[in-house]
Amino acid sequence: MALTTYRPTTNGRRGMMSQDTSSVTSKKSVKSLTIKLNKNQGRNNQGRITTRHKGGGAKRKYRIISYSLPIDYSGRIEHIEYDPNRTARIARLKDQHDEYRYIIAADGMTQGQTIKSGQDVPIETGNRLLIKDIPIGSVIHAIELKPGKGAQLVRSAGTSAQLVSKDEEYGQIKLPSGEIRAVRIECSASLGVIGNEQHQNVSIGKAGRNRHKGIRPSVRGVVMNAVDHPHGGGDGGRHRMAKAPRTPWGQKTLGYKTRRNKSTDKYIVRSRHAGKRR
Repeated sequence: MALTTYRPTTNGRRGMMSQDTSSVTSKKSVKSLTIKLNKNQGRNNQGRITTRHKGGGAKRKYRIISYSLPIDYSGRIEHIEYDPNRTARIARLKDQHDEYRYIIAADGMTQGQTIKSGQDVPIETGNRLLIKDIPIGSVIHAIELKPGKGAQLVRSAGTSAQLVSKDEEYGQIKLPSGEIRAVRIECSASLGVIGNEQHQNVSIGKAGRNRHKGIRPSVRGVVMNAVDHPHGGGDGGRHRMAKAPRTPWGQKTLGYKTRRNKSTDKYIVRSRHAGKRR
């Protein structure tokens, strides 16, 4: 997928890029699969800001995505659609009962293609199988961590994982981060690479596009007063940081481990940090 560039008619247009939407075949979503998306501007139920730099933005509706397909499911792709809530495209499926579903669209999906889920389905892009039925070395996405719960891993644009080995209980999957993780073979996954792989190369170009996405401006801590941020204060000169970078509340940021879920460490075969320079 290519990117769309613009002539530098204004300062905002110079260097701006946008996604090529030639693969999108429909601009109208299925009403029964969309719900109203209420915005909270980054505030909790008490009105306090819990996530900074949020507010405004264009109105959007949430598309209900099927992160898992029933056994022996077969549906035809009617359209490839744009989803404002995620980086990947979504595919609209229609089965033999005239019921609609949305799934994450893989690279190479086309209108009229049949997507199947089950045990004896072809090893083709978009089809969904249990890990025990997927050949070793296959490229997969939308991976379950618990059987029947639905996909939790590898769901963003351009990402994919690889099934590197299997045994009687677990399959080892190499994730985009480099981590190798053990997943039960009863979990399901979809074949192929997720589409819209050029999403990460889009150049925003101007601040207004971030405002359309609901992202408000941020201010660097080093230009704040000492009372407002650990990085703030000083006599106006340029100073090298004497301490490790921190959040406005004093929490360390760069290089600080934030993982707390030690109960699933036993499933990590190889850490994503292994082999990196210290």
